[in-house]
Amino acid sequence: MQTDLILSNIKKHITLNEVEREYFLSLLRVKEFKKNDVLLAVGEPCTTFNYVNSGVLRAFYCDEAAKESTIMFALPDWWITDMPCFVNQAPSMISIEAITNGSILQLTKEDLDSLYLKVPKFERFFRILMQNSYIREQLRTLQNLSLPAEVRYNNFLKKYPKLIQQVTQKNIASYLGITPEFLSVIRKQKGKSIS
Repeated sequence: MQTDLILSNIKKHITLNEVEREYFLSLLRVKEFKKNDVLLAVGEPCTTFNYVNSGVLRAFYCDEAAKESTIMFALPDWWITDMPCFVNQAPSMISIEAITNGSILQLTKEDLDSLYLKVPKFERFFRILMQNSYIREQLRTLQNLSLPAEVRYNNFLKKYPKLIQQVTQKNIASYLGITPEFLSVIRKQKGKSIS
């Protein structure tokens, strides 16, 4: 199991001794995935909190008209789950699919609760993680409500420069809250302004 990346992620906020590190690593389960695999589907139990070790994932919601809205992309060194359903052990409200091949490291709710008890500093780590996630999502919501689509697209390009080659125009459009056709118009205008 490749653990350098996740240990580096944790080290940004807390310091572990060898016993704590080994206990944490003993709780992780590796799951390999292939492009287009569905790691979590709406209605399934949401039992794991997932760290992306490699590859790219997409979390999305599909409404009754089958319109998809991308909630987030998860790149290597990111965490992903359906948080309300994970915390409450409820059926998932979103789906998570693989955009590329890769692997995740998974923690179950029971193991995470055990980790909090045995290594309390992990509560600090995950609190910081949740705060950062909440801030990111609130800023994204405000941008979606207040900024023109072209500005949102430019912000997306700045935030995810490598992702643009890995995801479809449809997925990007659903993340930005616009149609693929409108995104195509924005991209063409952007191309003209560059030349």
